[in-house]
Amino acid sequence: MDFTLRPATVDDAVPMAAMHLQSWRESYGHLLPREFFERQEAGLARRADKYRESIAAGHTRMLAFGPDGDLVGLGAAGEGRDDDRPCDVELFMLYTLERIHGRGVGQALVDALIGDGPAYLWVLDDNPRAQAFYRRNGFVPDGTRQLCDPSWYSLPEHRMVRPDVES
Repeated sequence: MDFTLRPATVDDAVPMAAMHLQSWRESYGHLLPREFFERQEAGLARRADKYRESIAAGHTRMLAFGPDGDLVGLGAAGEGRDDDRPCDVELFMLYTLERIHGRGVGQALVDALIGDGPAYLWVLDDNPRAQAFYRRNGFVPDGTRQLCDPSWYSLPEHRMVRPDVES
């Protein structure tokens, strides 16, 4: 698949919010009730505003566009937020639309966001496809677990870490 990557601009906020929600529907539709997605749909304008604010403040979001210019993936990484973070870099989010899974877009986003250095992320327990993708990228569970906040119906998630590879 032909695709291009570039950092998001504030002008991308609305399509980012819509694509992000679509990827949640595709990835988590079996885990979350219809009401969750209805609330997210009702809050799309607020989510777009948050993207604009974040991008304007210098927080990079990387976007992937398909051959027709349609937004098919997004990701973000930065300084780890956990008090007990196992390394400095956290992959905050990585989402691609289901129709392009397996075509290299997710890998290109990971490469652009975190390269091959040490990093960590959180993944839902019931997300085997994402876990397999992260394992292929050197991430392993570190035994740390938590529940998502109640707005996410307290779904269980665990941390995966890609350790520093000594030369």
